[in-house]
Amino acid sequence: MQPHEHGTDAVDHTVTPGRCPTTPTARSRRWLGQCEVCRAWGDARICNPCHTRFAPPVLRCRRCGLRLGTAPEGEGHAPICGACLLQPPPFARTVCAVDYGFPWDRLVAAFKFHGQPELATPLAHCLAAAVQAQQLATPALAWPQALLPVPLAPPRLAQRGYNQAWELARRLGRTLGLPARHDLLSRPLDTAQQAALGRAQRQHNLRSAFLVEPARRTRLQGLHVALVDDVMTTGATVGYAAAELLRAGARQVDVWVLARTPAPQPGAATAIAAAPGT
Repeated sequence: MQPHEHGTDAVDHTVTPGRCPTTPTARSRRWLGQCEVCRAWGDARICNPCHTRFAPPVLRCRRCGLRLGTAPEGEGHAPICGACLLQPPPFARTVCAVDYGFPWDRLVAAFKFHGQPELATPLAHCLAAAVQAQQLATPALAWPQALLPVPLAPPRLAQRGYNQAWELARRLGRTLGLPARHDLLSRPLDTAQQAALGRAQRQHNLRSAFLVEPARRTRLQGLHVALVDDVMTTGATVGYAAAELLRAGARQVDVWVLARTPAPQPGAATAIAAAPGT
């Protein structure tokens, strides 16, 4: 186990995939508090009106998660953006809950940089709702067999005190009935902060950043996994992490992120009906 990570095991197990333990009985036992967005009193850290207002369902590219400006005609055609058709990323599918903007940028900053790991619970519930909505829309999709957080390098983990991706992943695992593991993918190199870098710099910064240790490779053979992170900007981080997992023997890598940074210009991503098998 990495230092400073919560839990007593590298695996956080739950039971039936796709089931959510949020029941009226469970909700009735919650303490009242204020919504993190509107400050209204209630039993949820992000109230239903704020979730409805700031996390509406939108059409997104099934590969990279970018919001799409137009929808493909007909039913049964998964939307995919032109950039992903021209240069498919190593991950097969992306699920994200919201665009990175108000109020999510403020909540992510508090969660990630200002020592508020307790925000992982409402943010993970938001991402779990997006995952379940996609599963309802496309029930033929297979659930991943394990959730893997995007790892932090040891110096960054020691500085922050927790890995925000692991805090999301282990809560998602409990909600959705999937094992969460942080021991299969590591990040031995302490690279520069991605937030201050452009696309080309991000890609150069991440080369050889991720590693699946040889002793762990047998546990990845043939597995369908989902990488979990808080924000996806250019896709460079999850792209390099996914490529390393595939090299180590994973069968398929999906990406589940809370927030997706919008395309730089309106209309930069255009929906194209994906052909079967693409």
